[in-house]
Amino acid sequence: MSTNLSAADHAPEVQAPVSRRFSLPDFPTVARFLTVIGFGWLVPIMKMAAGEDPKAHLNDLWRQLGVPILAILTFLFAWAQLAPTVQTSLGAVPGPAQVWEQVEVLAADHVRQRDKADAFYERQEERNAKLEADGKADKIKWRDYTGKPTYVDQIITSLKTVFTGFVLASLIAIPIGILCGLSPIMNAAFNPLIQIFKPVSPLAWLPIVTMVVSAVYTTSDPWFDKSFLNSAFTVMLCSLWPALINTTLGVASIDKDLLNVGKVLQLDWKTRVTKLVLPSALPLIFTGLRLSLGVGWMVLIAAEMLAQNPGLGKFVWDEFQNGSSDSLARIMVAVLTIGIIGFLLDRLMFTLQSLLTHSES
Repeated sequence: MSTNLSAADHAPEVQAPVSRRFSLPDFPTVARFLTVIGFGWLVPIMKMAAGEDPKAHLNDLWRQLGVPILAILTFLFAWAQLAPTVQTSLGAVPGPAQVWEQVEVLAADHVRQRDKADAFYERQEERNAKLEADGKADKIKWRDYTGKPTYVDQIITSLKTVFTGFVLASLIAIPIGILCGLSPIMNAAFNPLIQIFKPVSPLAWLPIVTMVVSAVYTTSDPWFDKSFLNSAFTVMLCSLWPALINTTLGVASIDKDLLNVGKVLQLDWKTRVTKLVLPSALPLIFTGLRLSLGVGWMVLIAAEMLAQNPGLGKFVWDEFQNGSSDSLARIMVAVLTIGIIGFLLDRLMFTLQSLLTHSES
């Protein structure tokens, strides 16, 4: 018996296209992320690379990249032309070329000091290994390298100090701000204290902090130098107020209906705070944290000058006391470093705020 097969029976089996397991993020998400981290000028370049009309995007590129670069170049030109006309006790004000020369000197000094430290630790390891081989393990000693801190070391010290003070301030300010925002009585109790202590200068706080730390921190084996603690606590006392005020404002401005829903659902206090209060108040809390970090970074330099904490503030003070022909250029290096780091810290907080709160303000 013959069997008739249709053409469809002989046709190869066609499989449905398999969807990609991984997909690139959509362009608006990438564009928003680049804008948040400060690389928004890449967005018009990407759009032009994708084939879109370049005319409109060239204007965006000029506004976001061309204008800032032009402004910086204009500033550098004006600086280079005007600096030699101003004479000080240390000579003429250094221009961009002299300042950059000191950047190279400080970088070379850092490399040289790191080489000395590596050589010191290598000799120490060889000596201790020989003592252990000779059966004199009881004479083995490990010491830290005690060379002078380099400019990079001082930057790291300043960052550690400001983040210590900032974290301590946040741990105090946010809980108190939540209490003040939720309770009019607590707000009335804390508001006079906030208004009194908020304007106090770090120069007034530092002597008090120094005396308290000296009286309380009396251990024979300290984990932290007193100069570090003096600077960190001064930063804490000056930077907690913006976070405290903005947290209070953010919590107090929450929609009352939202809090009433929590009462209707009989949520406990902890759940109301974590599920209702904090998510709603987070944008203003982050605004306060950004302000606090900026205030702390400004306060830090003065605190380190007086407390002699080996950071950027001490570097500026030492160069001022040194009075050499290169001191003014090195101080200007420190000024630019402080400004750039301050900008990067604010951009970091802005990025965290945008990613965690979906806010671009």
